[in-house]
Amino acid sequence: MKTTRFLIFGYLIFTSLIGFAQPKETVENWKGKTILLIRAHPDDDHQSHGTLAMLNKNGNEIYILTMSTGNVGTKDPNLGKDDLAKIRRIEQLDAMKQIGLSEDRYINLGYDDGRLEFANKEEAIGKLVYYIRKLKPDVLMAFDPGYNYQVWHKSDHRAAAYLAADAVRAAEWPLMYEGHIIQDKLEAHVIPEFLFYGGNVSDKNTTVNITDFVEQRVNAGSKYVSQWTSGWNNYLGHDIDKYPTAEKEKLFNNIRKRIKVIDGKSVERFRYHQGAPDSMGHAPRD
Repeated sequence: MKTTRFLIFGYLIFTSLIGFAQPKETVENWKGKTILLIRAHPDDDHQSHGTLAMLNKNGNEIYILTMSTGNVGTKDPNLGKDDLAKIRRIEQLDAMKQIGLSEDRYINLGYDDGRLEFANKEEAIGKLVYYIRKLKPDVLMAFDPGYNYQVWHKSDHRAAAYLAADAVRAAEWPLMYEGHIIQDKLEAHVIPEFLFYGGNVSDKNTTVNITDFVEQRVNAGSKYVSQWTSGWNNYLGHDIDKYPTAEKEKLFNNIRKRIKVIDGKSVERFRYHQGAPDSMGHAPRD
């Protein structure tokens, strides 16, 4: 009995250390990995743009999967849902170009903005599982679902965090969404590493130096004109030069202010997790 308890205790400690460990190889040195970023809206990846630019330059294959079209996020009374969906797609593709990613690396599932929590969960997870099995990522980037607590996100961010986590687990099991395997000739896939953003500062255990990629992050963020300028209330087009000069300067300054600096280096911070998805959100339990 004592031996059994000791083995269980040792296993729990081991999985805890693995789950909350630093990457064996720093993110700056990652090469040849396939990375899938899952998010709710166009622009949700802005806090990772420096890291994405660096990873792309270093020879990693990056895909951006957006769950919604972002077709509600405006206060401009002259814009309809279809108009805004098209605008936000243009903004996203323009932002991706700034960090070296082409349109073929972009996937949009087409859900309505603001309603992810009310979408058919089985269908949404099935779509995510399909792309996980098709792309076979080595790393998943997503909103942090929380570690020993639920992170408070706006509803779509919260839904995207949990749908992504559930899809990662489902993708491992060949008898879940088996149509992918029988009909689409895909295989079950295990994602071994995770980079979560948007969680509590105290849980972020990985810092990425983006000093050489700050300008790419700033230029990418500047493409979200409908969201981060007076275009939110009165959209004048996706070209920032159509807006007052002072507003353009304010936009670029605000983007720069959001970049954290530690010891003179511009950085982006994440919670890194390695191991089973079952333990991504909690410490060992009895």
